[in-house]
Amino acid sequence: MAQRVVIDPITRIEGHLRIEVEVANGKVANAWSSSTLFRGLELMLQGRDPRDAYLFTQRACGVCTYVHGLASVRAVDEAVGVKIPENARLLRNLMLGAQFLHDHMVHFYHLHALDWVDIVSALSADPKKAADLANQVSPAPNSGLNDFKEVKARLKKFVDSGQLGIFANGYWGHPAYKLPPEVNLIAVSHYLQALRQQARTARMHAIFGGKNPHIQSLVVGGVTCATDLNADRIAEFKYLWQETMDFINNVYIPDVLTVAKFYKDWGKIGGTTNFLVYGEFPQSEKEPDSFLFPRGAIFKRNFKQVQPVDIAAIEEHVKHSWYEGDKAANPFEGETKPKYDKMDTANRYSWMKAPRYKGEAMEVGPLARVLVAYGKGHAATKKAVDGTLKQLQIPPEALFSTLGRTAARALETRIIGESMEGWITQLVENLKKGDVKIYQDYEMPAEGQGAGLNDVPRGALGHFIQIKDQKIGNFQLVVPSTWNLGPRCAQNKPGPLEEALVGTPVADPKRPVEILRTVHSFDPCIACGVHVIDPKTNEVYKFRVV
Repeated sequence: MAQRVVIDPITRIEGHLRIEVEVANGKVANAWSSSTLFRGLELMLQGRDPRDAYLFTQRACGVCTYVHGLASVRAVDEAVGVKIPENARLLRNLMLGAQFLHDHMVHFYHLHALDWVDIVSALSADPKKAADLANQVSPAPNSGLNDFKEVKARLKKFVDSGQLGIFANGYWGHPAYKLPPEVNLIAVSHYLQALRQQARTARMHAIFGGKNPHIQSLVVGGVTCATDLNADRIAEFKYLWQETMDFINNVYIPDVLTVAKFYKDWGKIGGTTNFLVYGEFPQSEKEPDSFLFPRGAIFKRNFKQVQPVDIAAIEEHVKHSWYEGDKAANPFEGETKPKYDKMDTANRYSWMKAPRYKGEAMEVGPLARVLVAYGKGHAATKKAVDGTLKQLQIPPEALFSTLGRTAARALETRIIGESMEGWITQLVENLKKGDVKIYQDYEMPAEGQGAGLNDVPRGALGHFIQIKDQKIGNFQLVVPSTWNLGPRCAQNKPGPLEEALVGTPVADPKRPVEILRTVHSFDPCIACGVHVIDPKTNEVYKFRVV
């Protein structure tokens, strides 16, 4: 007999997400993903100056910060027909690259790793064995015997006090955890190191953006950080970039690979079918042809046949969402008319719409980008993927999984980070030649429309604007988490997360850590208690998750 498990809200994410599943024979048989947060940014923007859109949309979230600002200015760039200068392109790339490095690092250590790492198990670790193992894996700093003794002592102090601090309220001791105590101790140490590193990495945004979060230097037509384009500021940015890359190469990547070796069975769990990538990081003014990560769509996991993308084939469905009507529409014609009734998984159950491309649910994000780039023969991606598959001794099919999604995020972090060095060099060379242009003037038309298509840490992000009488007539945001976590469409096809959860093993419905693994692998951004309902007794179990 199937039983219902409700996790509401999901924690270690941004926003409010409710997951309801049916568990039968120890596995998820059906799933419903519900966003329980309504923002209404589209309604706030109507009638405003198009140039102000980025100031509002960027504040949709303090985690995604820069990316909504960039999508908005790109949408208006297209609507007014302005071509930004090369230096502006480089600076926008560098700020977006900094966002990726920071976001992916924080996601793995502080949002996702605790699904794989048993914190309390680290108390039984041998610090000497942990140090030996750590030094075999990588030349990461702070990996000596005394370092791990100190981390273990700090953790023990938490436990002895009766409070685990930042590691409280987890499923420690759950049978789904597989890491040896020494690996768990290494992970705890690197979790703490990552807390310090992410704060320093975030400073890269402030150098060219004025502040973090919510960068101030974006404008339609380019950027405005002219006074920061001097040798000292660029050198400071490059220093922080190099420090971050050292952490990525010597700590983050080795940790992901080490954890993956103990969870190879998750290379068969949590996969989806179709993938969509808008493409990102233009290498020249020729877009989308020059993108570092190419644009493309994959259907039925056939990454050897990457198809072109036509934004006219995008529709947002609302049949199972809390909005008026049930007609699907392209974002340019989309409406945002909220109409909440009740939570009903058979009818309407989410504030998210259900985006579809050519009628299909599409996964977006790191795995989609890596698959499209790999399928199109992108050299750096092919080298990274083939090397990882060989090292883990798993087949390419394992990419279509929760494990593949997590690995793809780490691999693209390195690829983007390595590309940033070239953009820094280009910027310096331009400045040396006397090219200091970072802004192109333009005229605001009475009418126009544009799409700001980004590929950001969580996936394909689109801002769609219609200008009427030089004001915003309509503005629609189709965000990555809407693609990934949206509900069923008019044809009742499940969204990617709903699809991915089916088949997930659940050893203990009262402690559904396996469900959290797949949910967190999408890095939801839409924080905190969890409710699990026993369908036989209707008893509600409440407990917190870190």
